[in-house]
Amino acid sequence: MIAGVVRETYPGERRVALVPAAVVPLGKSGLEVLIEAGAGIEAGYPDDTYRERGARIAADRAEVFARADVIVAVRGLGANPAAGREDLDRMKAGQIVVGMLDPLWRPEACRELAEQGVAAFSLELMPRITRAQSMDVLSSMATISGYKAVLLAAEALPRMFPMLMTAAGTVTPARVFVVGAGVAGLQAIATARRLGAVVHGYDVRPAVREQVESLGGKFVELPLETAQAEGTGGYAKAMDEAFYRRQREMMAKVVAESDVVITTAAVPGKKSPVLVTAEMVRGMGPGSVIVDLAAERGGNCELSQPDQTVVEGGVSILGPTNLPATIPYHASQLYSKNVVTFLSHLVKDGQLAFDIEDEISRETLVTRDGQVVNDRVRAALGMESPPSEGRAG
Repeated sequence: MIAGVVRETYPGERRVALVPAAVVPLGKSGLEVLIEAGAGIEAGYPDDTYRERGARIAADRAEVFARADVIVAVRGLGANPAAGREDLDRMKAGQIVVGMLDPLWRPEACRELAEQGVAAFSLELMPRITRAQSMDVLSSMATISGYKAVLLAAEALPRMFPMLMTAAGTVTPARVFVVGAGVAGLQAIATARRLGAVVHGYDVRPAVREQVESLGGKFVELPLETAQAEGTGGYAKAMDEAFYRRQREMMAKVVAESDVVITTAAVPGKKSPVLVTAEMVRGMGPGSVIVDLAAERGGNCELSQPDQTVVEGGVSILGPTNLPATIPYHASQLYSKNVVTFLSHLVKDGQLAFDIEDEISRETLVTRDGQVVNDRVRAALGMESPPSEGRAG
């Protein structure tokens, strides 16, 4: 079988789905690697590095789609709604597509993939179970987002993060408040602490308190009923508006006392909850910074705009939407490792050999034999569940 890697076409996307180090382990599973010329250049992986590992370089994109049994991408259709559609006619029935497809936010793209007859696996739907940890692209990319969010905040903040004692006087440390203690939030806490800031963290899931404190952060306790706040797979689940209103009221004081607020709260397939209101922003000191990692899904801050910096009352509100692409070398390395492990799970001795009863295969498979087969995606499309045979999710 041939695994084909195409150059990413989403605006600003600099990652590549497989790095040169992936060629050898995939070969052990019986997969050859065919890569579109220049696919890895922006991530720091020129064509020659792939050739040295045994990959073949395709003359053009069309050759990859024509020859590959498996198409591997960072952003497939759904996660690349405009340019990704140009590849639909290049796909052939029976081909396997693996990548991030954003199926719960843009489920209609899965219907289009089904019409092409491809078997599409969406890596965002990877179950949060122990044996799937090494395939979890959301966690890998969230690690990078949390790290880079702190660097953006440090650059925008008109003061230093660490406490310094100098002959000219003492510099007090910056106060950083991280909302959401998932992978991105925990990495943000760790990075801000390394830079010397005083860090507070909050999450609706009280179980993460120990993780926050283990990284040197102080856990903010809000007297809210949070027993039902943890959803499937360890994600926070959507709560009602009354809960979020009480939460905002209690968070206002902590936000006002912070120099930097980093928000990371997201609910899969849904609009992000508003946690920081315009009134709360106006209560912050001039020069303060908010980095909203949920800006792409509406934002945790009422004033944030995707990929823009909004200034309100001297407070800068940053809404970055694709931070992993700004550190493409290591983002590609982590993503590639996830993909290699996943492909090794699907392919044995050069043959597709996945078991639909296996949770990893079942939960990530979204289309097969011309049908959308994932229950969660079908629900998002307003479709009934499929028959049990060939069913997923």
